[in-house]
Formats: sequence, structure tokens, C-alpha cells
Amino acid sequence: MSALRESLGFLTSRLRQVGIFVALILIVLLFQGLTGGILLEPQNVTNLVVQNSYILILAIGMVMVIIAGHIDLSVGSVAGFIGAVAGVMIVHWGWPWWAAIPACLLVGALVGAWQGYWIAYVGIPAFIVTLAGMLIFRGLTLITLKNQQITPFPAELRALGGGFLPDISGGTSALEWLTVILGVGATVALLIQALKERRIRKKFDLESEPLMWFVIKTAFTAFLMLIITFLLASYRGTPIVLIVLAGLVIVYTALMNNSVFGRHTYAIGGNLHAAELSGVKTKAVTFRLFVNMGVLAALAGLVFTARLNSAQPAGGTGFELDSIAAAFIGGAAVTGGIGTVAGAMIGGLIMGVLNNGMSILGLGTDYQQLIKGLVLLLAVGFDIFNKNRSGGGSSLGKRFKLKTTPPATEPAAPANERPLTVAAGSGQGRPERNS
Repeated sequence: MSALRESLGFLTSRLRQVGIFVALILIVLLFQGLTGGILLEPQNVTNLVVQNSYILILAIGMVMVIIAGHIDLSVGSVAGFIGAVAGVMIVHWGWPWWAAIPACLLVGALVGAWQGYWIAYVGIPAFIVTLAGMLIFRGLTLITLKNQQITPFPAELRALGGGFLPDISGGTSALEWLTVILGVGATVALLIQALKERRIRKKFDLESEPLMWFVIKTAFTAFLMLIITFLLASYRGTPIVLIVLAGLVIVYTALMNNSVFGRHTYAIGGNLHAAELSGVKTKAVTFRLFVNMGVLAALAGLVFTARLNSAQPAGGTGFELDSIAAAFIGGAAVTGGIGTVAGAMIGGLIMGVLNNGMSILGLGTDYQQLIKGLVLLLAVGFDIFNKNRSGGGSSLGKRFKLKTTPPATEPAAPANERPLTVAAGSGQGRPERNS
């Protein structure tokens, strides 16, 4: 009983992280029932991944920008502009696809550097600079395309947006075995990594997560990964864009958790002036964040264009709103300093499931916009609720006398929102966040 009370107390003190994951499960179950089981059919799960891949790519960069206390309203227009550039390079100029892709990513980096310069070194607020960028690059998209779509693209580029890994069974098996191997391998790697991280935290007496909750959380996550593996393997296998997305999540999660750059990003969002006094080169970090955002926006534009097999004047419209919503729904704080790449992925999936489920039900865009707006408002309201809770646990935990982790010299921060080791040579005392 004491173990159960301890686990419940831990959950109430981690409402931000646990709440969004529970919300995703509940939304999936709701639409699974409302759609008569269509939502989780293998083909629809595959479509869900492919259709939302470019939003998830944008959400990775967006959550990093928001953590640093900024915003980027231009990513949709930049994605559309890069799609137009790719169309001109490949279709009109005859460039090979393998040369056009890095060239487009370079253009995205230059776009990010342009905006990052005005924000970091001139001092214009990111809201204004990226609002101007949204207009500038939408106009450049129309100029580049001359208000006409460009099509078709080579099959190799189209595979980036809608292709699949080869079927090693030759289509003779009910399951695509390469997907099964990758899925099971990823699940085993997740279990090993989780056990390794818990052992390290216990070694340095930093573990605050109850054993029961750790076991339940890890087992449930592994179960979900295996279910998704089975669903993908039952249709056409692993989408190529899913491999790209998984690689980005791994790289950027490690970057934000284990690098000096990641710690400095959290420090800037948490307290800009304290970060400056601690020796953090805030202007350089901000500049790099927007260069990175430009590259990811370019990649999202390539994926979107490849999926449609067409560069369109309206390409990328509304992407910025979906990516910002994904970051905030995924637990990023409006004031900066808090957020995770994994949380942004969950937020993006919530938005994707909502879009997909409502489309299956035949709801019009008017009701879809209404519901998504309410979900975003509730997510931000939930963030404010978490901030206003009294220290040492929530009012819910106090009401039921649940055991929560007591504060030491200052209120204990969630393990995956506050770092735990000081960056060597950074001169600042903000600890390193656990993954």
C-alpha cells in the first residue's frame, strides 16, 4: 500500500509529463471507438505517420526555440519556399535529387541565419522577425513558382515522403519482417537504456522515481512500441520518413539532454540575465537555434513536397500553427525554460490523431479548427495550473496525503525538465536535464 501511495504521489508531482501521455492514450481510445475501429487499422496507422511527419519534424525545432523563450511564425512559409526551390532545381534546372536535397537544406540554413541575425544580434523580438519572415517567404514562394505548381518529381525524392523500406520477405509473409526486426530491436534498446539510466541515477543517489512506477511506465511504453510495430508490419512495413524522424528524435534528444548547447538553451529560457552573467554566449546560442530551425523547416518542406509529388503555391500553409501547438501541448512552457523533444512528439501525435479521427468521422474544417483550438487552450491552461501549484506536490497530492519528493534547499524540479550535472567550463550552475 505504501508503494502504491508513493507512486501516486510521484504521479501527482509529475502531472505535466504524465498528463500529456495519458491524454494521447485517451484520445486514441475515444476515436477508436467513435470510428468503429478504423483509427488503429494498419493502413490508417501508416497514413497517420506519413501525413504528420513534416509537422513532427517542425515540432522538434520549434520546441527548442520555445525552450529558449522565442517563437517562430515563419516555418510554414519557409517549408513552402523550400518546396518551390526544390521544384525549380529538380524539374526546371534538371538537378539530380541527391544534389538538390543538400542544396535545399543549405538554403534553409541561410534563411535561419538571416532571421537569427536580426533576433540575436540586432535585438528585434523573434515574434516580429518571424512574422515578417512568414510574409517574405510566402511572397518568395509565389514569385518562385509564378503562382503555378511544379510537378512531377523523381521517384527517389518521392520515396522520402511516401516510400517504404524494402520487404525482405518478398511479399510472401503476412508481416513485413524488416519492420518486426527494427521494432523489436528498438524496444530492447529502450529497455536497456531505461535500466542503465536508472542504475546511474541510483549510483549517485539522484533517483526519485518509485520502482513500481518505473516498471509500469517502461513496460507500457515497450508494449506500445510492439503494438505499433505489429500494425506497421501488417500493412506495407516501415515508412522511410519514420526512419528519418526516429533519427532526428534520437539526435536532438541527446543534444538537449547531454550537450553544453542543450544546457545553455534551457538556461537562456529559464533566466536570460542569469545565463549571461554565468558566461553563456546567449546571442550565439540563439543564432544557432534559428539556423537549426531553418534546416528542419527545409527538411519538412522537402518531405511535404515529396509526399504530394508537387511544389504548390499554398504549400506549408498553417504548418507553423500545428508545430507551435504540438510543442505547447507536449509540455513546453509559454515562458520558456521547460520542454522536451519527446513531449513535442506526443503533442504532435495528439494533433495528428485529432485531425485524422475527425476526418474519418466526417467533421468539417470549421469544427476541426474549433476543437483543436480548445485543446491548445486547455494544454496551456494545464501548464499554468502546474505553475500555480504549491511546492512539494499538488493540492491533489496533499488532499490524499500522498508521499511526494520533499524539497531540499529549493523546490525539486521534475527529473526530465531540470538538468543534474553542471556543464564543464560553462561557468553556469544550471544542472543537466535527465532524459
